[in-house]
This record gives sequence, structure tokens and C-alpha cells, in this order.
Amino acid sequence: MECMGEFKKIDLSSSAQEDDLKSVIPQKSRMAGTRGKSVKKTTTIAVGILVFLGILSFFAIVLPAQRTYSSALKTYKQAKVAWDAIKKQDINKGSIELLKTKEELTKTQKELHSFSYVKYIPFLGGYYSDVDHIMNAGFQGVESAIILVDSVKPYADVLGFKGQGSFTAGTAETRIQTAIMTMGKVTPRIDEIAQKLKLAQKDIDQINPARYPSFIAGGKVRAQIEGMRTFVDEGVVFVDQARPLIKVLPSLLGESKEKKYMILFQNDKELRPTGGFLTAYAVFRVDRGNIVVDRADDIYNLDNSLRVRTKPPSAISKYLPKVTSFNLRDSNLSPDYVESMKTFNALYDKAGDKVAVNGIIALDTHVLASVIKILDDEVIAGGMKFTSKIDKRCNCPQVVYELEQITDKPKSLDLRVSNLAVINSQRKDIIGVLLNAIMKKALKSSPKLYWGPLIQKILQETEEKHVMFYLYDQDAQKGVEALNAAGRIKPYDGDYLHINDSNMGGAKSNMFVKQSVDQVINIASDGSVSKTITISYKNPFPPSNCNLEAGLVCLNALLRDWVRMYIPKGSVLTKSSGSEVKVTTYDELDKTVFDGFITVKPMGTATYTLMYTLPFKIKSGSPLPLLIQKQPGTDNNNYTIKVNGKSMKPFELLTDKELKLTR
Repeated sequence: MECMGEFKKIDLSSSAQEDDLKSVIPQKSRMAGTRGKSVKKTTTIAVGILVFLGILSFFAIVLPAQRTYSSALKTYKQAKVAWDAIKKQDINKGSIELLKTKEELTKTQKELHSFSYVKYIPFLGGYYSDVDHIMNAGFQGVESAIILVDSVKPYADVLGFKGQGSFTAGTAETRIQTAIMTMGKVTPRIDEIAQKLKLAQKDIDQINPARYPSFIAGGKVRAQIEGMRTFVDEGVVFVDQARPLIKVLPSLLGESKEKKYMILFQNDKELRPTGGFLTAYAVFRVDRGNIVVDRADDIYNLDNSLRVRTKPPSAISKYLPKVTSFNLRDSNLSPDYVESMKTFNALYDKAGDKVAVNGIIALDTHVLASVIKILDDEVIAGGMKFTSKIDKRCNCPQVVYELEQITDKPKSLDLRVSNLAVINSQRKDIIGVLLNAIMKKALKSSPKLYWGPLIQKILQETEEKHVMFYLYDQDAQKGVEALNAAGRIKPYDGDYLHINDSNMGGAKSNMFVKQSVDQVINIASDGSVSKTITISYKNPFPPSNCNLEAGLVCLNALLRDWVRMYIPKGSVLTKSSGSEVKVTTYDELDKTVFDGFITVKPMGTATYTLMYTLPFKIKSGSPLPLLIQKQPGTDNNNYTIKVNGKSMKPFELLTDKELKLTR
């Protein structure tokens, strides 16, 4: 019992109970006060954590990202310096600047990898990976450029580039021969370039453009990424396909055995399917870089040597009824240059004057005028001076007018023409004489004076289809076609358009006729596509005096134009107007063809309209891909396009053009 004393006695008096109740009654309000303090404390902690995370993000992500961005800007500026040097053909500077670009790229990649842990953070990780892939692709691209520039550097002097090449001694011919003999040691590096570009493609293809919605920078980022992927993919295909040509280039230039090539001169002022009427030809040989013109002649003389005469194709019989046999000069009837050259060769095999060659190169008057302009705008050939200056008698380059004078006038009237010191024996090979004079003037000059601009101009003329190649070496031909230098009608998955005009006896009217093409495209709600194409022809010049006894050249006369339109196979013609014959439809070269005929008088106009439907529908939201292929020999034809009432910016068709049309 004594232990009970240790317990405190419970007071059961009313006053004590009241005090206890007071302590219980305000419990709720006291709990509320405690919760308020707890919330405030929690908020403070949360804010503290956010501040901490913000500071951590700033030092761990933002600052490294800013440093990487600054480094990337520096790399970009350096890359522009390198590219500008290359564009200016300064090979030595380009090589140095590319190495600097690689150094800057290495620094940028190091900055990027300094916060590589970001790739494990949801949302941010995907963007980090994209940048990393772009950096890797950039490395492969720069290294490819370094290999290419280093490969070209030894030939800087030969190619007319700035910088000191390895072939500065001796004559121009000697330098070319030395370059060709050593080129075989360099060309295998194209395999390295191809491999690096494929690695770049692998990285770029791992970037998902869908990660960049249209509301980010107005969709520009997404469009740039898609464009980058397309550019790299096409570059890989191009290099891969062009490799065979680059590898056999030394052989084509007569490195170990001489090669012979035929040059066909196409008069684009008398337009034919592959670019012009076949007026003349020349055969030249290349032996270790030494170029010699073996023979040159009028195409009529080659035709006269045909041992077997064959019936002309239906188009010749229909539009040139006075022509009773199939001639070499009329053999380029297919709009596909390679197909036309196969027809040419089938006839050439029957010619008594045949010379075995390794390929056929076609060029037109546009090339001659452009090249002469680079050569100080003056070349002396056959006792005559040729320039690219505009001659008022035809509103065309003087070289074009003089060639027309020489090749088209009756021989008996040659000596009546002022400034014409060309006898009959010279008349037949004037193209060869002119080509030889051009080559001699270029080769005897300092490479740095003419060669760079000449090479660039020939590349441009090839891109614009004023120069085309048909090489008998299959690997070389594959490479030429990869460069789009063979005048092929291409397969295409989408809408397609190629308009092919052929002057069937209209003198040189194409010198004066201007052409414009208007496309009106309607895409229905179900995706079906209907088109109206209107081709307008205008000849604003007066007619020539075509009386041969007058001793003048018949340049401008009635244009009798055989017009073919190549479109997607399976397209259906719904209406046509303007053709002077019934428009026929057939399939050729894996396209559907609408075949018609129009005439254009001097100081007159003509309009040819075709309405048709495409053989496929496009999905909702998808663009309509369109490839427009230019006809060789044409220049500056104007094009307009309207899709569902919306007009695109007009353009001149200088090269093949691919478009993505939206509704």
C-alpha cells in the first residue's frame, strides 16, 4: 500500500474537471494552427528544393548548354570561312580552314559531352541525342571534305584553282599529262568519302523530325531537319553512283590507252528532241591528256556515206514528207539522249566514214558562246573572229549568227557574204576548226587565267543540259547518269512533266520563239488530281528573207512544231485545244505521252492546252511531289503553277526541278 503514495492523487473536484475540459475543448483550433505552421514549413522546403534544383540545373545544364551553344556558333562561323574559301577555289586556304573547322567541332563535341547525363532525363534526352547525332554527322562530313580537298590539292595548278599545285613546271599539256598519270593514285579515296558519308547518313537518319512540332520556330526546325536528311540521303546515293565514273576517269582520259570520242553539234536554234538539229560532228582522241581533233565534218557528208538506206520513222514521214530515208541528222527523235544515241549508232554502223569511238558527247551553241566569253570574248578560227557579243541581225551571239551563215548558206553563195573567208573545204569542218581553236587558246594560256572558270562553266552547261554524255564504258555511264549528265527521262514516283518540242522544218525559228508554261492543278477532297497545262508560244520578230537567191540566211520562218508532253503513266486526257492534228495518246519511256502539232508564224503567237487527270490520288495532308524535266537545248522557259487557286512564285526552267506542292 505504501507504493500507492507514489502515484499522484486524481482530483475529481468540479473545478479540476473544468480546467481539464478547457484543455480539451480548444484542441481543434490548436491543431489548425499546427497544420498552418506545417504547410508553411513544407512550402519553404519545397521552394528551397526548387531553388536548389534551379541552381543545380543552371550549373549542370544551362551553363554547359550555353557554352556548347557558343562553341557551336564559333564552329559554324569557322565552317563558313572554309566553305567560302572552297567556293572561291582557294584550295590551300580551304584545306587549312577545314582543319580548323575540325578542331572547333572537336571542342564543341567535348562541351556537349560534358553534360551527357542529360540524355537520361525524360523529354530532354531525345533532344540531346539529336544534337549528338548532328555532331557525329558533322565530323564525317568535314573529314569527307578534307579528303576531297587534299585529293584535289595536287592538281590545283592544272585545274586553275588558287594555291600552289604540284604540277607547275612545263607546258599546260605536260601538266595535264602528269596529272592524268598520277590521278589513279588518288581516285581510290572516293571509297573513303563514300564510307564517311554513309556513317553521316546513319546518324542523321536516327533524328526524328516529329520531335519538333510545327509550333516550334514556326516549323522551321522540323523542316530543316527533314531537309538535312534528304540532302544527306541524296548525297550518299550520288557519291555511291558516281564512284564508278570517278574511278575510271583516268582511263577515260587515256591514262594507259588512247580513247576516241565523237562530238555531235546540236543546233538548238533548230530545236530537236535531244536539244537541236544534228549539224556537224568531230572526232577527237585523248592520249595521256594530249587532246587532238582527228577529223570534223558536216553531218550531211556522213549521211552521204551510209551504205544502206532505211525507211524513216512515222514521225519523219508525217512531218517531213520530202525526206524519203532515215538519216543520221534526224536520228535524235527520242527525248531520252541515250535512247537517241542508240538509234544514231544503229545507223552509224552502216556509214562508210565510220570511226570507232568510246562515246558520244553532244553540245549546242549555248556552250560555244559561254566558253568564248570566258576566253576574252574572242577566238580566231578558219580566218574568222568569233565572239559572244549580241549580233543585231539575229539578236543572238555573233558566233551563232556566223555559224548559221557558214553552215546554212548554199556553197555557191559563200563568197558573197561579207567577212566570210571560208572556202568549201573549210565550210564542212568549221565546228571542228572552232573547237580546236578554243582548246588551243585554253591550253596555251596560264591555267589560273582560264581553266577554273572554264571548268565551272562546263559543269554549269552540263547541269543545264547543253552538254550531254553517252559513254560506252558501263561503269562510267552509270556515273554520268548519277550526275544527271546523260539527258535521261527519269522514273519518278509522283507527278511528272516533260514538254518536248521538235522543229520540223521551221528554219532557225527557235532563236526567236519564247515559250511559257502555265499549270493549273486541282486536288479534290478525295485526293484525285486534275490538271490543265497551257503552253504559250510567241515570236515577236519579223520573218527573214528566205529566198536563197537573195544570198541571205533564212533564220526566222514558220515554226512547225511537233509537241510531245510526257506525264505519269496511266494519266487520262479529258480535253485539248490548239493542236493542228488530233492529239494522240500512247505510252513511251514508262510515261504516258500526249502527241500534238502546232505552228507559230513570225510576229505571231500560238496556244496549246491539255486537260487531264493523274492516275493516282494523294493522301489527305500529303504534298503532291512533282518533277519537271527540262528539254536539252532550251533556255529560260517561264513556268507558273497554281494549286487549288493558290499561285506559286514563277520560275525559269534552267535545270530539272523537283517540287512538293501543297493544297
